Amino acid sequence: MKYVLMYTSRPDLAAGVDPETAQAAYKRVYEWFGENAGVMADSGAELLGVETATTVRHSPEGPVVVDGPFNEAKEVVGGFSVIDVPDMDAAIAVVRTWPMLDLAGVAVEIRPMVEDYSHMEG
Repeated sequence: MKYVLMYTSRPDLAAGVDPETAQAAYKRVYEWFGENAGVMADSGAELLGVETATTVRHSPEGPVVVDGPFNEAKEVVGGFSVIDVPDMDAAIAVVRTWPMLDLAGVAVEIRPMVEDYSHMEG
């Protein structure tokens, strides 16, 4: 089963992290990807800051383009990966070792991917 891991953080809390602590965590991230290469289904991606986002959203007059992310959340998605593991328990086991979880405000959202679209055929 494939799962999308969305790496999130809270910029307000990240600002207070000691730079040496953050640097050590980033170093462990590279090691983590190597250790988990066997379950990675893609190369993943780190995203540029939320200030670079553009959103196209619904409007009664038609699609509207706005600067920034659509949702007004405290958490921002900083990157994602797709893993291929047997079940959610295996996905959780992988994510529990994510080095950035040592930092305040960091979380990883795990979502199963739809892989079978046969129900949409008609």
